[in-house]
Amino acid sequence: QVPLVESGGGLVQAGGSLRLSCAAPGIIRLVVSMAWYRQTPGKQREFVARFSNSGSTNYADSVKNRFTISKDNAKNTLYLQMNSLKPADRTVYYCTARTLSGFHYWGQGTQVTVSS
Repeated sequence: QVPLVESGGGLVQAGGSLRLSCAAPGIIRLVVSMAWYRQTPGKQREFVARFSNSGSTNYADSVKNRFTISKDNAKNTLYLQMNSLKPADRTVYYCTARTLSGFHYWGQGTQVTVSS
């Protein structure tokens, strides 16, 4: 069973919205925080947002007030609502989950394309 399964990427015009999902059915009981990162080929992976089990959230400055991270515990799923998308947001988005022992699971990535 794949630990993390992402979905929701796609093509959208600048100014539009997308919602990414990350399902973690097999490992959710081990997880203390989940986050979204993004990475363009040839560049470093960039932090986007984090959701801790305490309910606290953190965002990169580049996405504050545009993106919202949330988690549905009943569905074992993490979400990233992305509004006011810009061409600069175009890249592959990855979901990650950190366990109490410090291990990180990573999803397979989902492509977000924003046309200008």
